[in-house]
Amino acid sequence: MLINKLILILLILLLAGCNHAPEQVEIPSPTPPPVQIEKIVTNSDKDGDGILDLDDIVEGARGDVANKSKYKDAYYSGGYPPEDEGVCTDLVWRAFQNAGYDLKAMMDKDIRENESKYPRITGAPDPNIDFRRVPNHIVFFSRYGTILTKEVNADDLENLKQWQGGDIVTIDRPQHIAIISDKRNEKGVPYIIHNMGPVPREEDCLESWNGKITGHFRYPKEPEEQENVQ
Repeated sequence: MLINKLILILLILLLAGCNHAPEQVEIPSPTPPPVQIEKIVTNSDKDGDGILDLDDIVEGARGDVANKSKYKDAYYSGGYPPEDEGVCTDLVWRAFQNAGYDLKAMMDKDIRENESKYPRITGAPDPNIDFRRVPNHIVFFSRYGTILTKEVNADDLENLKQWQGGDIVTIDRPQHIAIISDKRNEKGVPYIIHNMGPVPREEDCLESWNGKITGHFRYPKEPEEQENVQ
């Protein structure tokens, strides 16, 4: 009898347990890994420091960010602003200087020899300011850099591959120029390094810019494409 009672109690407990669904445990969705974009290497090292030009340009742009030069749009005798001042174009020539390029000298020379190609000059070149004007940068890099896509498509890896650290991008509203960073967001879209005030910064805004991309360039061109610009 005792055994029968024990069996009955066990059956009751088992049946009671079946009336309770097991507790549901939420398993969080795994975070997708960041998109990996192939790096394009341009085999040029102008200053011979063992760092390729595009990497040197990024490093130089970050140097202007670290310097925290305040945004100031002014005309300077001799062309160059003080180290602690500057605008978007000043970040660019400083970045190029870090790679061994004298962007002011290169642009001044091309403007002297090709005034008609630079609409902002109108017959009166001014070395104190010409190399600090975005429209002149667009003309120069269109002539001597590789012209690349102006589209940013986070769903297209081949498109994102065209955007490489050290590239130059120009944007309208207002006219602006920046260096493409080698840092990318989780979608693979690169940050930009630029100075739009109050100080230079590196930020994720290439996709969200309230304006249109007007130019995307890589300098220098590959040797077989390069023209004789010193």
